[in-house]
Amino acid sequence: MSRYLTEIYNDNIKSREEDIVDAVFPLLKLLSLTLFGLVLAHKNVQIIPKETFKLLSKLVFVLFLPCLIFTQLGKSITVANFTSWWFIPVNVLISTVVGCILGFLVVIICRPPPELTRFTIIMTAFGNTGNLHLAIVGTVCHNEDNPFGPDCHNRGVSYASFAQWVAVILVYTFVYHMMEPPLQYYEILEQGGQNDEQEQPQSADISRPLLVEAEWPGIEDKETEHSKTPFIANVFKSISNVSEMTLPDVENASKGNTDSPKSIRCLAAPRVVRKIKVVAEHTPIRSILQPPTAASLLAIIIGMIPQVKAFVFGSDAPLAFITDSFGILAGAMVPSVMLILGGMLAEGPNKSRLGLRTMIGIIVARLLVLPLLGIGIVALADKLHILVHDDKMFRFVLLLQYTTPSAILLGAIASLRGYAVSESSALLFWQHLFALFSLSLYLVIYFKLL
Repeated sequence: MSRYLTEIYNDNIKSREEDIVDAVFPLLKLLSLTLFGLVLAHKNVQIIPKETFKLLSKLVFVLFLPCLIFTQLGKSITVANFTSWWFIPVNVLISTVVGCILGFLVVIICRPPPELTRFTIIMTAFGNTGNLHLAIVGTVCHNEDNPFGPDCHNRGVSYASFAQWVAVILVYTFVYHMMEPPLQYYEILEQGGQNDEQEQPQSADISRPLLVEAEWPGIEDKETEHSKTPFIANVFKSISNVSEMTLPDVENASKGNTDSPKSIRCLAAPRVVRKIKVVAEHTPIRSILQPPTAASLLAIIIGMIPQVKAFVFGSDAPLAFITDSFGILAGAMVPSVMLILGGMLAEGPNKSRLGLRTMIGIIVARLLVLPLLGIGIVALADKLHILVHDDKMFRFVLLLQYTTPSAILLGAIASLRGYAVSESSALLFWQHLFALFSLSLYLVIYFKLL
């Protein structure tokens, strides 16, 4: 009996050690690639200049990542899969809403500077749902004895890619407007004089290079007349030249009818609609159709039409040589992304006015508390039978959506809006540094749960 209990105990210890190794080993691979990038880009070494990392970022953005998404998602997607995977984009929305609530709690508890309230909420709410997910899935599936089966890589990349389109829409609509400079803060800067106006572009340039180029190359070309102004606040408070020129005054339009509140309301309603239209016109909707998003949509369209899919995918397909070429290019995505991340970390954190307490609050909420809530949400969804039956990779990708640090793309949006640029740089640096430990912890937990 004692020998039997000893064997069970030894087997349990061995299985625990194997679970820890299976969970941590993929992250060690990613860490090694990141360290290579950090060393190559470090200012004391500078074997590779920053301009090279910028070029590598553009290659990832317009070539490597779209090729990976197209080849893997196009193979897997079908009409049946499209209807059964619906919870993946919904889960992105849920994680963002829950993150916003956590961010609001961080604001209440940590009390950041008033002008950084919306920044705190966004940085807590919006995680990386793109490159980092694909990198983790790629390294986890690189081992032959992974817990997800022989089709691990194809399914993992397909699930992660299927979530990207909703995340991109959120970034270029909700996040873009939430990251506009606060009205009072903007007015203070305008009254600060020429010295302040000269200093701000310099401070923005300090954090601009790899942080901005990492996930949105060519962002400087997207700047418009109103991208660095509190445009929504100006429009809806009718205090800017834009709102006065674009929107007719209700009082002037309703002269002679001051005794009729009903007529004023009738005139006011279209004015609000016109204001919303003005805001919509200045929302960068065109930026949504970036190469990775276009690759996702094209893969979904082709994959859902069997005749076209047979022409593009498969060993006997007439265009198999093209998809095979895409597959070769896709292999460069994961190492390139991690090298770029290492180059970004080599720049170090910028100075931040966010405050240590708020920074710690965001990191704890984003990296420790949100994943726990994600486990509960995914478990509830599983009990309600709305997940793909008996698919561990499906659940793993859903859990990852709650686990990753804030999206690097938020740094690009901050630079585009001229709002909290140094703060986003510092916070992204420390989040990605601590994410090495939090991801290791939660990957062990996820592997045990799955």
